[in-house]
Amino acid sequence: MKIGIMGGTFDPVHLGHLLAAEQALEAHSLDEVWFLPAYLPPHKRKHTVTPPGLRLAMLKEGIRDQPRFRVEEAELRRGGITYTVDSVRELCRTYPQHDFHYMIGSDARASLPGWRGIEEIAARVGFIELKRQGCPDTGRALPEFIADKMRSAGMTPVGLSSADVRARRDAGLSIRYLVPERVLRIIESSGLYRPDEQAEVRNVSISITGGTDS
Repeated sequence: MKIGIMGGTFDPVHLGHLLAAEQALEAHSLDEVWFLPAYLPPHKRKHTVTPPGLRLAMLKEGIRDQPRFRVEEAELRRGGITYTVDSVRELCRTYPQHDFHYMIGSDARASLPGWRGIEEIAARVGFIELKRQGCPDTGRALPEFIADKMRSAGMTPVGLSSADVRARRDAGLSIRYLVPERVLRIIESSGLYRPDEQAEVRNVSISITGGTDS
């Protein structure tokens, strides 16, 4: 199968993620999109990231209505700081029958040459650029070994980020219609993204329809 991999912190997953994944399915003739939540991204401090159990619970609930979306928990199982090259290597070894394409936001495109193990990543998978609204096209040329594997045609820019969602919640503004309804319920019941409630958030098991997470 032709599989799109969407890596990220998903703190929280929002409708921009889901729209981009749905568009990629159609524009690039993907069979499925696998969401790959990071345990701890190398560019983020641990205390600024919501516990992985809560992020996983939100992600599972957020994609539950689309049978061609699934969550791949490889990085959560490994724990610690997670690098894309390690995940790509593991996925390709575990599922050698699949044709993987790593999905990357246009804001991160220029940084690709500096990624750890980028030569190995490019040798193993293709790339799909997800256009982000308001992110200028720098026109910066990518190395040929990356550019030859990059596809971006047919994508509509998406102008929403997890940081936007967190900022609105922090300001006491509504995030309804920015995240799936079931994700909103988890955010509200867990006290996420509110300064006066964040101290109460714990990495605990949350029972949700479709499974449990710990």
